[in-house]
Amino acid sequence: MRLELYCSFSCFFFAEVKNGARSWFNLGLFSFQPAEVIKLFLIIAVAAILGRREGDPLRMRSDVLVVAAAAFIPFLLVMMQPDLGNAIIYVFIVLGMLWIGNVRYSYVLIGLAAVVGGLLLFVTLFNSFNTEIKTYLDGHEKGHWYARINTYIHPDQASADESRQSQYAQIAIGSGGLAGDGYMQGESKQKRFIPYMYSDSIFVVVGEEFGFQGAAVLLLLYFIFIYRMILIAYKCYDLRGSFIIIGIATMMVFQIFENIGMMIGLMPITGITLPFISYGGTSLLLNMMSIGLIFSIRAHQEKYEMDT
Repeated sequence: MRLELYCSFSCFFFAEVKNGARSWFNLGLFSFQPAEVIKLFLIIAVAAILGRREGDPLRMRSDVLVVAAAAFIPFLLVMMQPDLGNAIIYVFIVLGMLWIGNVRYSYVLIGLAAVVGGLLLFVTLFNSFNTEIKTYLDGHEKGHWYARINTYIHPDQASADESRQSQYAQIAIGSGGLAGDGYMQGESKQKRFIPYMYSDSIFVVVGEEFGFQGAAVLLLLYFIFIYRMILIAYKCYDLRGSFIIIGIATMMVFQIFENIGMMIGLMPITGITLPFISYGGTSLLLNMMSIGLIFSIRAHQEKYEMDT
């Protein structure tokens, strides 16, 4: 918990601005993004809190609200950077871990009602004060937030500049057809309209160069990857280990769904990488640390089985 809060505060106050967000520490030879590592700290902290119940139904005040508080501070600070993508991941990590931690159905219904009500209120306010919101965000150099939200809510009303990235991403993926254009044979005229082809938009390259077949193989590999995680979590004798694995699996699933979904028009565009495929030092480091942690949990499980 202390490491999680330390990274959140230090990043907010001391990190350098890159692409409009105060999210990076410049360490000379390379840059480091603490908001990525906070995901793993958050998973471990929540697993420790849930593990105290030993599988019993979670209580609202001493369990659910404590978990929410553990996630709220880093969520708020990362949102203020602003880094919407990583902040949303924190929310889904907590939701996935609460669900597997035996949260009461009444709490789930209350949460769903709050989320649906919040989304409806947001859409209503966005439509009612559309011009004012655009003016305010443009004045604070966050016009890209408005463009992404407006393109998702009103795709038919969005301007060419606002919807360009989403439209060209879908055109590039569709142009790959069944088998794709071939490795390194993608159309360069599409790539110049799609930023970060090596990172956030890497699925466009997969769809364009390897087609539907390549994209399907990638999704199948992800399915096997997540399935193996769930099997390890199911067989784990220590609930805290199971919670950690489920938190990592939730993080991976959401990143896969959001990254691919935003490239095919199902989700709004955010800065979320595709695990193990996107270029990115801190993101890749986090993924490797997560898999190493799962291996460690599995190794201790095998030792426990041999001892018993």
